[in-house]
Amino acid sequence: MRSPSLMLSAVVLAAATPAQSGPCTEQIAQLEQQIANVAPGPQTGPTAPQTKDAQLHHQPTPGSIRQAEGTANKDADDALDRAKKADAAGSATECNAALQNVRELYGFR
Repeated sequence: MRSPSLMLSAVVLAAATPAQSGPCTEQIAQLEQQIANVAPGPQTGPTAPQTKDAQLHHQPTPGSIRQAEGTANKDADDALDRAKKADAAGSATECNAALQNVRELYGFR
C-alpha cells in the first residue's frame, strides 16, 4: 500500500512541472516555496515602506496596521504576478527584477 502523502507529492510534482519553462521558472518556484515556508505571524510576511506618519513618530492604529499589511501583501502578490508574466513572455530581465522586488518586500536576502 502506498503512502497517501507520497501519492499526493507525486500528483503535486506532476501538476507543477511546466510544459515549457521560461527563463526564471525555477527561481519563481523556489521563491514561492520560500514564501510558503514563512511562519505566519506579525513579524513575517511582506513589508511596505515606512509612512510619513511613522516618521513623525505617530503611533499606528489597528486600522493603519491592517491597511499597511494589505498594501504590502498586494505589492508582493503584484510583483510575483509580474514575474510570472515576464517569465511566460520570455523576459529574463523583467522577471528577475520582479523577483528581486518580491525578495525585498519579504526581506529575503
